[in-house]
Amino acid sequence: MTKTEQPLTGKVAFITGAAHRIGAAIARTLHNNGMNLALHYRNSAEAAQLLKQELEATHPNSVMLLQADLNDTNTLPKLIDGINAHYRRLDLLVNNASSFYPTPIGAAQIDQWEDLISTNMKAPFFLSQAAAPLLQATKGCIINLVDIHAERPLKNHSIYSIAKAGNAMMVKSLAQEFGPDIRVNGIAPGAILWPEQAISQDENRDETLEKIILKRMGKPEEIAKTVLFLFKDADYITGQVITADGGRTLQQ
Repeated sequence: MTKTEQPLTGKVAFITGAAHRIGAAIARTLHNNGMNLALHYRNSAEAAQLLKQELEATHPNSVMLLQADLNDTNTLPKLIDGINAHYRRLDLLVNNASSFYPTPIGAAQIDQWEDLISTNMKAPFFLSQAAAPLLQATKGCIINLVDIHAERPLKNHSIYSIAKAGNAMMVKSLAQEFGPDIRVNGIAPGAILWPEQAISQDENRDETLEKIILKRMGKPEEIAKTVLFLFKDADYITGQVITADGGRTLQQ
């Protein structure tokens, strides 16, 4: 099937935190299905440019890059304006960008609270609000990357878990607010990639894998396929958070 024959050709997705890891996998999957992309990054300019070059090798002029600190909410409408000026439409917003690090009780700081709440909850909310008019025009979708720890808090990560719990409620609330024109869903990944700042010792990895029913790590591409499903094939699903964790949350 050629690019012009693909059902998503000409549609536009905006992915935050798209330069690395799950964000980059989502970008590749959507692009392989014919979509044009607006890819956000904060500090990873080189990685973002390399991803753009990789994708445009098969589909020229199909990727735009947007640099921003999403904690600065004043920039969020400007990002949407830039996408509209470039593509004249928006079909999918993927709120993927996230901060993640431990904040043990007794040592947690106000600036950590503000950063984790902002990146995981405030920025996705106000970006969704800014994107709503364009998404309404295309009967589009919003997909938030949540976390299994929105329901089961991760020890020493209270602020992050609180923020992701708010993100999960955002999915339900925005689905109600934006329906019927915009569907809003979420994906709660389990152990997909080892966190860059956290678990790194072999014994911790073994302990984590033992708790996963499928006994393996998930792949970024498996989360990306879930994004594709929710966008392309889930016309009657809204306000739901799909857990993709290999059965991790079934274990006590």
